Amino acid sequence: MKVTLTLIATPIGNLSDLSPRAVKTLEESDVVACEDTRRTGLLLQHFGITGTRMLRVDSHTEDKASAEIINCLSEGLSVSMVTDAGMPSVSDPGERLVKKVIESGYQVTVVPGPTAPISALVVSGFSTQRWCMEGFLPRKGESRSKRIKEVADEDRTVILFESPNRLASTLEDLRKECGNTRQVAIVRELTKLHEEIFRGSLEEALLWSKKTIKGEIVVVLEADTSTPEIEDEHLESVLREILKNGASTKDAAEEASRRLNVSRRRAYSTALDLRAE
Repeated sequence: MKVTLTLIATPIGNLSDLSPRAVKTLEESDVVACEDTRRTGLLLQHFGITGTRMLRVDSHTEDKASAEIINCLSEGLSVSMVTDAGMPSVSDPGERLVKKVIESGYQVTVVPGPTAPISALVVSGFSTQRWCMEGFLPRKGESRSKRIKEVADEDRTVILFESPNRLASTLEDLRKECGNTRQVAIVRELTKLHEEIFRGSLEEALLWSKKTIKGEIVVVLEADTSTPEIEDEHLESVLREILKNGASTKDAAEEASRRLNVSRRRAYSTALDLRAE
């Protein structure tokens, strides 16, 4: 068999979610690359796995550790990688390591299992046909504003990560861009004792978020489905009125988007057409 790096999904809360295949692979690994050796050590101990060499691979050490892991593979050692919870590379270390291992000519395989984005998506009640993973939004500045606008106009279900102390401000920013009625699911502490799922409008979610919230949070935003409900003629009429009052194309599009609950992309495109007349 070819020497292989194996990515292993670990529980995001409930330890019973670690699959028998994952346990067997960890037992047979010569080296376990992990985000936190103490946390992974406890996981291995829980499943009776002892004496395994662990190698720290986090966001600060990934590049340096990649060289050591590739050296292990060159010596014929079996290497597995885990993170603190969920699937390596999904908002966790692993992406750079996988790329370097592949470039060095070694195989990469996966033991699938728990992952917060997919779990939150399927319990949200929103469409799973087309979706995108945005992870953590930028914390501030123009990059945050730009990303929020992109998320608001997205015609796929959007998955976001957020911390408890920034949840309310993110929901408020989304409400301003998406409107009060856009639907959202907030999934907290998945698979853990205090698992909680909120479903409702962004306006309702903002009120819900005012309480004390702790733990890991995934926000699932329903796709923008507003476009077909407003006739082109009505949108054009509203935009003409706003533009006539001296608004810029961008400001007119934003105002029309808020008034009519249509996507900013559609409003801006229509405003450009009106300017060109």
